[in-house]
Amino acid sequence: MEQKQQFVEAIQSGYNFSGDKMKIGRAMLDGEVAEEADVFLPFKTMNRHGLIAGATGTGKTKTLQMISEGLSDASVPVLLLDIKGDLSGIAMPGTTNPKLEERAKMLGIEYQPENFPVELFTLSNEKGVRLRATVSEFGPVLLSRILGLNDTQAGVMAMIFKYCDDNKLPLLDLKDFIKVLQFAGEEGKAGFEKSYGRISTTTTGTILRKVIELQQQGADMFFGEKSFEVEDLMRINNEGKGMINVLRVTDLQNRPKLFSTFMLQLLAELYAVSPEEGDMDKPKLVMFIDEAHLIFQEASSALLQQIETVVKLIRSKGIGIFFVTQNPMDVPASVLGQLGMKIQHALRAFTAVDRKVIKQTSENYPDTKFYKTDELITQLGIGEALITMLNEKGIPTPLAHVMLNPPRTRMDVLSAVEVDSLVAGSKLASKYNQEIDSQSAYEILNAKLEQAAEQTAEAQKNIPESSKAEKEESFFDNPIVRSAGRTAATIITRSLLGALGLGGRSRRKSIW
Repeated sequence: MEQKQQFVEAIQSGYNFSGDKMKIGRAMLDGEVAEEADVFLPFKTMNRHGLIAGATGTGKTKTLQMISEGLSDASVPVLLLDIKGDLSGIAMPGTTNPKLEERAKMLGIEYQPENFPVELFTLSNEKGVRLRATVSEFGPVLLSRILGLNDTQAGVMAMIFKYCDDNKLPLLDLKDFIKVLQFAGEEGKAGFEKSYGRISTTTTGTILRKVIELQQQGADMFFGEKSFEVEDLMRINNEGKGMINVLRVTDLQNRPKLFSTFMLQLLAELYAVSPEEGDMDKPKLVMFIDEAHLIFQEASSALLQQIETVVKLIRSKGIGIFFVTQNPMDVPASVLGQLGMKIQHALRAFTAVDRKVIKQTSENYPDTKFYKTDELITQLGIGEALITMLNEKGIPTPLAHVMLNPPRTRMDVLSAVEVDSLVAGSKLASKYNQEIDSQSAYEILNAKLEQAAEQTAEAQKNIPESSKAEKEESFFDNPIVRSAGRTAATIITRSLLGALGLGGRSRRKSIW
């Protein structure tokens, strides 16, 4: 009894926050829910980022759904990256059942189904608001890091962007960039090198191959107009609830390069657009990245460094980022160290590698006399998690085994009819879903080349036939041409003699 009392006092002391907060569950000891041991989440530290981890089927999705509902109630907009396609149900109220009622009773809450304001987004041709960005908005530095270019190639990338700026060639989509790259290495090479320096065809060829690789993952759907304005993610509806923006990216599971490209651009744009806010009572936006390993699994060291930098700095803009993944080791240590809140659902120990991961994971949590952390991680029930977070002073709270509140919204997907209805009523869909193909670098350069070809053809028509004959004769009379002809004849003769066994002895000559 004394240990239980100490436990309750530790939880009450550690999770008693003075500012705006939401109740996310109750702490447990020895497998039982402890009354009066309520666990709260302070909105003030939500911009310190977080991690939600756990094996498949342990309740990660329901946890981020429940937290998103609380943020929306507090007028905080949310962005959910829905990789598995099971978060759209947050737009509809849930349904009650005996299990939910029993859980609500243990947690000291009343379960009341409710729906929330939701906007559906897409990067492809799925139903929803289309998200796009132009190549110019990426800029040479970010695009070079996404493509994994070396310093020389990145320098050429910067030259190409400078050339486009100076010559008023808008880079809107990838076909614009490819056209300029080809032009700089072929028809426009002389003019380009005169003003900006020499570039090798090997370098332009390498960049082109990397751009085509990005295209093959569907990047053409993302690059273009109308460019999305990130301020539209930070809306509050007429009832004072924060909009929950669900980006459905189920078709990107096998295209990690495109997913990383989108994520990095979005984070960079949010950082560039948002003003410095300092310490706020609650964040301006909280982003949940489901299946976060897709960002990191094919990222280069330069890309990882960029992600780490953005994660470090974006919190001063009032924006929080939560990574949701099965294995906490999927997140690089440099990024993991920036995550102030950790919600650890159950992990499974089927192999020696799994046991090693569990041991490493348990060492990332504060020491506690109430639990054996490495053992408890494998014994957590569905909808239970080990939790620690930062208090208002930035100090980690005591580790707590928590039974979490259930979501109030539907724990399933929307039907096709419901999706159609939601998209039809969206003001953003009418704003962004129109196809725009403005005149850009591709069209401008093609027009210039066509004009040059017409002028050349016209000039050829005006040359007298006698001049053409003289020109042809003078060409073959040229001593260099005659020399080349003699050399070619000599090589052919030697080849024939060698084939007949009549060639002379060859001598090794110095290449110098």
